[in-house]
Order: sequence, then structure tokens, then C-alpha cells
Amino acid sequence: MHTPAAPSPKIVYSADGIQLATYEFGAPDGPVVFLLHGFASSAVANWHATGWVRDLSRSGFRLIAMDQRGHGSSEKPHSADRYTMEHLVSDVLQVLDAYLLDEVTFVGYSLGARVGWQAARDLPDRIERAVLGGIPDGDPLKRFDIADARAHIEHGADVDDRLTGAYLTMARSVPGNDLEALVALVEGMRGGPEPSRENAPSQRLLFATGSEDGILEASRALAEATPQGTFFEIPGRNHFNAPTSRAFREASIAFLTADA
Repeated sequence: MHTPAAPSPKIVYSADGIQLATYEFGAPDGPVVFLLHGFASSAVANWHATGWVRDLSRSGFRLIAMDQRGHGSSEKPHSADRYTMEHLVSDVLQVLDAYLLDEVTFVGYSLGARVGWQAARDLPDRIERAVLGGIPDGDPLKRFDIADARAHIEHGADVDDRLTGAYLTMARSVPGNDLEALVALVEGMRGGPEPSRENAPSQRLLFATGSEDGILEASRALAEATPQGTFFEIPGRNHFNAPTSRAFREASIAFLTADA
């Protein structure tokens, strides 16, 4: 079945003046789901192209998605200090306020799930429940070699670290990505708040991670340490292709509609 083209983005300004691209899909009067994509992806790539927008819309939801700063059609600053967790959560709040949304359910993947974890803690009255896909405890990019990545971007040097090389290759494969901005994001988030059993949100949370993802057990442990956490193992998926899983979408919709 042909997927209709995504709408043009609407711009919302962040608290520090960054242009954030936002998108609206689905039933205008339906309950709202806020969608937040992963590292080096975008709202359209992570949610529209993979069937999430179609399936959530068919379930009666109104969808608001955002390109995180440094991604998609949003502005892409190169300074690490523009990418703290405080800024990323503030961007979520700015979009909720711009769309006059008092309360939403939240669906995030990878980086979007890390931001969702902190947003659920910081904005408990605005986020009623959340799906957090591909999230472990701690910082999954702590092994990312920033100096190695910058040397590669600026001088074409070989990337010695395998994980760093894999992320750069993945990032480069997405049209429009700005590698300098993405490396600045990794640096800006270093040392910031990280998910752990000590700082778990109190809302109902569904954790979902691929059966072939190296963070599977860490993600499962985080779910077990969360007061209202449940876990779904996405069959046959790794970290990079989990968003395409129909089983993941179906489990998430069941969670979002339970007791609705």
C-alpha cells in the first residue's frame, strides 16, 4: 500500500531560539500521542516511513511528532552546549505548549526514549504514560569516541573505534544529516542525567527492545526497576531496525489503549 507523503513541518521555536520542525497527523480530535525519534533519524524516517503514523492514526490517535534539534528539518547548531538534556526536554515542553496540549502519551525510540524518560520525570502532569523503545540504563553512547569522529569529519581520518564508525556510517546514510551537529549532541549529553533504577518515573511505562539488540538485558532490568514498568521483547530485531517491527507497533498500541 502506498504511504501518503508526510506534511510540511510547522516551526516551533525552542526556549533558546532554535527552530524545531514539528508534524501533525491523524484524527484531529483524538487523544494525543507525542512521537520522538532516535539518534541520527527524524520524525518522518522513524515514524512515518515505518508504519507507526498509519497504525496509530487508524487507532484514532492524533499524533504530534518533532525533529529533535540537530536532526531532520530542525535547526542544527554545532555547539555542544546547545544539546544538554535540559534543552532536549525543554524542546518537548515548548512543542506541547505551542500545540496547547495539557496531557499526552509519549512514544520515543533510542535517543527519543532517553529524552522521554527524563521528560516523564520533569513533566509528570503532562505525560500520562510512555512507550520507551531501545533504552538501557546509563549512556549507550558513552563509548562513542568524539575525538575520533571529529578527526574523521574534519580530516578524513580513519575511524578506529568500531562503534563510533558504525554510528557515523548509519548517520551518513540518512539524507540531510549533519555529522558535526550529531557529534556535538553526543558531547553535549555527556555527563548529563541517565536512566537508572534510582530516578525512575512513576508513570506507566512500556519498555521495548529488540531480541538481537546488545542492550536487551539492560533494558529489561530497567523495566523491572521501574514502579509501573512492563517489558516487550521485539522479536528478530536489532537496535537499528526495531522501529520497523509490526509486533512492536501492535504491543505499543495495546499499551496506549489499555484502560483508555
